[in-house]
Amino acid sequence: MKTVYAIRHVLFEDLGSFAEVVQARGYELRYVEAGVDDLRVLDPVAPELMIVLGGPIGVYEGESYPFIADELRLLERRLAADRPTVGICLGAQMMARALGARVYPGPVKELGWAPLTLTPEGMNAPVRHLDGALTSMLHWHGDTFDLPDGATLLASSARYRHQAFRWGRHALALQCHPEVQAAGLERWFIGNAGELAHNGISVPQLRAETRRLAPTLECQGRICFAEWLDGLDH
Repeated sequence: MKTVYAIRHVLFEDLGSFAEVVQARGYELRYVEAGVDDLRVLDPVAPELMIVLGGPIGVYEGESYPFIADELRLLERRLAADRPTVGICLGAQMMARALGARVYPGPVKELGWAPLTLTPEGMNAPVRHLDGALTSMLHWHGDTFDLPDGATLLASSARYRHQAFRWGRHALALQCHPEVQAAGLERWFIGNAGELAHNGISVPQLRAETRRLAPTLECQGRICFAEWLDGLDH
């Protein structure tokens, strides 16, 4: 059976709708808990797919979170082997750093719903299903990254130019959150209560926008990821 390792940094930022896609295609899903499980014992090239999920820490906070160095080494080896890899939010930042790019605090927090604008290359890739004409997108980050050498920019938002890129044949990085499901986002609102309050975000308003926009994103996110995953075999 094919295996997917999903590296998770906080429990409520899981695979969401992407879990249904991998399981429907016969993958065995294994969550690896960063900061708890020993990332040093993982074979970086063994799983058929690796997905690195989001979290509230920065790639540059290795002194406070020593596991970050292990995670970066794991990604460096996997990307060098051109094995299928997806990064979401913090995962995308980890991928960028593993590829030699700088990761750093951005000028503003990007929290909530806003559409993506795709590049011409993005419109010819599976991420075209995430275009702002089709769906809004959930954003939840304050860091950003330089585009790694050799990477192709796929999407931007009004606040951040680098929202999605591909690298090599089998690597996809997404600063945004196309994996989220409406039913799970209440956990985000609870878990990030302090951050939302600090940034003056109205939880009732965010909840109302989620009820309106998340079902479409859930559908489009599944389509996008399924097309990308199916393309690995061609």
